[in-house]
Amino acid sequence: MADNIIVFDKVNKWYGNNFHVLRDIDLQVRQGERIVICGPSGSGKSTLIRCINRLEEHQEGRIVVDGVELSDDSKAVEQVRRQVGMVFQQFNLFPHLTVLENLTLAPMWVGKTPRKEAEERAMQQLSRVQIAEQASKYPLQLSGGQQQRVAIARALCLTPKIMLFDEPTSALDPEMIKEVLDVMIELAGQGITMLCVTHEMGFAKAVADRVIFMDQGQIVEENTPDEFFNNPQSERTQDFLSKILGH
Repeated sequence: MADNIIVFDKVNKWYGNNFHVLRDIDLQVRQGERIVICGPSGSGKSTLIRCINRLEEHQEGRIVVDGVELSDDSKAVEQVRRQVGMVFQQFNLFPHLTVLENLTLAPMWVGKTPRKEAEERAMQQLSRVQIAEQASKYPLQLSGGQQQRVAIARALCLTPKIMLFDEPTSALDPEMIKEVLDVMIELAGQGITMLCVTHEMGFAKAVADRVIFMDQGQIVEENTPDEFFNNPQSERTQDFLSKILGH
């Protein structure tokens, strides 16, 4: 258990009284591991990763992130959030701030980083996602793919140990998906722990250490990409893959 950076132990979550969105989730993620989570709409994938930084609260079971158990204790939540970067479907950038200002806001306000240092770090991360030349532009002057790369750079500015991606390409035009996935593939090679909810199966094959298939709030199957795609064990996985891969 020692080298597990994320542990779900019998985690359950309901919305209201009747919608059981996560059912007895057991999951361990090792430091530096890259996990892709897939499954049909409404299977609980996004809820699962949003529990890791407590954007969603679980009602039963335990979640431990980097040695800290998530509970109602706001200090614990704060501690975990400092280690976890998150990238959403929508880019959530402030339209009235430049790209650079979007990136320096949290480090300066939350991390109390001096402006000069925050700007240097922001430029480093913008270079990392190959968009440094856009630093003085406003988000709406950029393409969707560029905006999503800015959102990734912003998450990296807080030097997280864990990066969560919640369908980061689903709001993008097809020709922009590749540029965002390329950036994520590069990040994956740098040892950061990654959990990514996505339907991009090529990405899963390229970077995942493990692919997890969820359906109806449960983990139905988990395996290496090779085994997952070539030898799926459950009928539900086979059915899902035939729909998504078209064979």
